[in-house]
Order: sequence, then structure tokens, then C-alpha cells
Amino acid sequence: MLGKLKASSRLVAKKALNTATTKVGSSVLSKSKKNSDQYLVALDIGTEFVKALIGKVSEEDPGKLEIIGVGRHHQSLTDMQAGAISDIAAVVENCDKALNEAEEEAGISVRTAIIGIAGELVKGTTTTVKVSRKEPTKPIDVPEMEKIINLVQSRAENSAKAQLAWELGGKNVDVRLVNSALVSLEIDGYPINNPIGFQGRDVIVQLYTAFAPLIHIGALEKTAQELDLDLLAVAAEPFAVSRAVIGNDPNQNLSAILMDVGGGTTDIAVINDGGVQGTKMFGIGGRAYTRGIEKELGISFEEAEELKLGLSEGNIPAQKKSHVEASVAKTADTWVAGIELALGEFEKLDHLPHRMFLCGGGSSLDMLMDKLETSSWYRALPFTRKPTVHHIKPEQVEGIKDKTGKVNDHTYITAMGLLRVGLDTSQFSAANDTIKDKIDKMLSV
Repeated sequence: MLGKLKASSRLVAKKALNTATTKVGSSVLSKSKKNSDQYLVALDIGTEFVKALIGKVSEEDPGKLEIIGVGRHHQSLTDMQAGAISDIAAVVENCDKALNEAEEEAGISVRTAIIGIAGELVKGTTTTVKVSRKEPTKPIDVPEMEKIINLVQSRAENSAKAQLAWELGGKNVDVRLVNSALVSLEIDGYPINNPIGFQGRDVIVQLYTAFAPLIHIGALEKTAQELDLDLLAVAAEPFAVSRAVIGNDPNQNLSAILMDVGGGTTDIAVINDGGVQGTKMFGIGGRAYTRGIEKELGISFEEAEELKLGLSEGNIPAQKKSHVEASVAKTADTWVAGIELALGEFEKLDHLPHRMFLCGGGSSLDMLMDKLETSSWYRALPFTRKPTVHHIKPEQVEGIKDKTGKVNDHTYITAMGLLRVGLDTSQFSAANDTIKDKIDKMLSV
């Protein structure tokens, strides 16, 4: 039985001091609640590392963020399993250390948080629903649109439950909606950006929704509670990566396959014409390669991890290099087969985007990129040409600028995407009067 969770140092400090400011080293951490509208913290709780990014809303442009604090802390082998929390107390402690590092650099303590959720049981898909209106001459208003969106979300939830029950051998699992985004909308066959005020009989809505088991969401909520954080949003991590790349450009028509290769899972998002078509996840990440080396060479996990990292860095003993390469190649073949299976489930698309962008620490292995670039894995899938493969660079993330100089590679993209989701959510939660904002608010979770 899990004992009482250890209180985090952030929580202890807040209870003990109860003052306007607290000095940490040479920094001053502001405790004013006025900062809640200006600052956000993103927690990317990965299998291998916890990453914390503190973002400040730009004074010049409220639709943009500046990263002013970065923290990172390593997780133990038993803290996470396949992208989900397995030891809440240990994860709280790791998050606390990452948050302290970020807050000391930023000079401020932030409570408003966005946390990512991943794992094989997180289901994200695009659902299409056709609604025939009884009064086609009546202009569509906000209440009617809300009913249509609720109908789509309800059908998507039932589909997610059915899929999970099938995967778990008939076991029913309670799920909760974590993200929702409008992909496309048509009225009587005509594409519409804003349906309010339009007339017509048939409304066809394509809506991306992501659902996660309550047990996983509950673990994240407990983690936030122990850290004394106000949880603004829980976001499916592949959705967060897509938000990072798409941004808020209304003319954005990006089509791409985004892959976040973490320590425990690979998360895939397919974007078509700027809309998220769906997300898939499977349980092969960076640790699978380490486990393969561990088994192949009969060594400890720690030694295997060093050899894996040394392979990409060119720092590996010559007598072990061929064995490590053979083990990594074997796991990489299985990983590529998993990608092929996942992409094969996007049956509603006429063709798959030919641009692939990778992020996450697991994608740092050069052999993974080589496998995708040189093998013929894509031939059985509906690609119109051979896919191109690149890492996502921080400068490609829309509307987020790093002020620390530390967010300098593809391993921080997911955390940046979580900041983007947090900014979206905070803006939609504010008091708005426009019709578009009301529709956006329906979709915010």
C-alpha cells in the first residue's frame, strides 16, 4: 500500500514562509498570485527525464510566450512504465527538483501548470459526424453548434472505450476527454471556417479528440496537488507536439507526420492541411534499445545505457561496437514495423504526408533516422513519394522564444508544445465575447 506522499520542498517552502518573496541563491521568487495570468509552467513527465519549462506571456503580443526558466531531472527505472506514472511519490520528488531548477533560473515561483500525458492507452482520433438539421433555413447559432460538438465528443468517447476494452480483453475502462480540436466543418458540402449564421441542412463535423484512462489522469492530478500546482490542463503529448508546430496561423496548411520518441513510448501525430487527423502510440522508446543491449551483452542496464549513448557520440569500445550496433538495429527494425502498423490505421486519408519530423530523446539515436531514411518500410503505405525525415528544431515552434539559451534541441519540443496548449487554454478560459472564441471555448478542456 502506498504510504503518505512526501511533501515537496516547494510546498514546504510556501507553507513555512507565507511571505511575498523568498530568496533562493541570488534569485528572488515572487509569490504574488498576480503572476498566474503572466506565467505558465509546462511539465513533461517522461520515462527518462522530467522537464520543466517556465513561460512568460509576451507583453508585446499576448499570443506569444518567452521561456525564462528550464529544469530537468532524471527518473529512476521504476518511476514510470510505458509512459505512465507507476510511483507517484518518486515522480513528485523528481518533478520538484526540475521545478526548483527552473524557478531559480526564472526568479519566480509559478503555480499554473500544464502536464503532458502519454502511453499506449491514450487514444486520439478524428471522428466524423453528419448531422441533418430539421430546420435548414434557420441560421446556426452557438447553442446548436455546442450540441453538435457534444454529440461528436460523445461518439468519440464511446469509440475510445470500445477500443480500450478490446485491447484489454473485454475489461471496461473509465476514460476522460483530455484534448479536442476542430479539424474541418462542412455545410451542405461547402467547407466553412465559422458556422455561426450559416443556413443549411447537412452539417459534417470532423473533430479530433484524445481520451485517457482515469487512473492515469488521477495520478497526474495527484502529482500536481502534491507540488501545490494549479492544473490548468492535461494534454496528450502528441497533440501538444502538433500544437507546437501548427501554432495559431489561420492560413497554416501544414501536412506532416510528427513523432515523439521518448524513453518508454513512441507517440505519432498525423497533421493534414493544418488539422490533427489522429494520434497513435506504441510502447517502444529509448529504453527498449538499452534493454536490447543489456540482454545481448549480458551487462547492467546502466552499462548498456552508456554504450547506447556512446554509439551516437562515437565514443564506444571497438570490441563492443559491432554487438551494440547489431542489438540496436534489431530493436530499430521492430520500432519501424510499429510505425508502419500505426500509420496503416489512418485509413480515411487518401495519402499520408511525405514530411516526417521527429523529437524526443529517443530520436537522438542516429540509427533510427537512418532506418527511416534508407529502408523501404514506407512502400506498403499510401505515400505519394518517399518520406523525408528531419528533427523538429526549437526555432520551428510557433510563438515561443527561448530566453535562456538552454532549449536548443529536439528533446524539449514536447515541453514547448505543452506551453502552447497552456497558452491556448488560458486564452480560451478568459472572458470572450466573439463568436469564434465561444466555439474555441467549447473545444477547450
